Amino acid sequence: MSDYMKIVAEARASDDCGRMLDAIPYMSFMGITLRRSAGELLTVMRFSDHLIGNPTLPALHGGTLGALMESAAVFELMWRVDMTTVPKVINITVDYLRSGQPVDTYAKAKLSRQGRRVANVSVQAWQDDRERPIASANLHCLISPS
Repeated sequence: MSDYMKIVAEARASDDCGRMLDAIPYMSFMGITLRRSAGELLTVMRFSDHLIGNPTLPALHGGTLGALMESAAVFELMWRVDMTTVPKVINITVDYLRSGQPVDTYAKAKLSRQGRRVANVSVQAWQDDRERPIASANLHCLISPS
């Protein structure tokens, strides 16, 4: 088991999902945090000016939304599924539904199907209203080494 997966196991044992982020500097750069709410694991991207892709509107860069949703899927898998390795994204399909405003953005991943080696995960991202998503994604992740 890798050092990082030991951190994940400790986070799960202590019910402290935020500990999974401490060893990943990219999460801090992106302003991504994890929050447990009503039994759900929510991934939050706090707004910062460097996340803007179109300063005229202003609107979030599509890559930041993709990174948020990919992170949400991977953290959901690590939180819910007992694994010995970090999941690897095989593919991701992102649907951009509307412009992301310069405010905090939330994402919720859902494990759709889990096989022995591959998991299918769907993600919804929203801002002010969960019923009006700004983007959605579907991912296939390798969850077991070959």
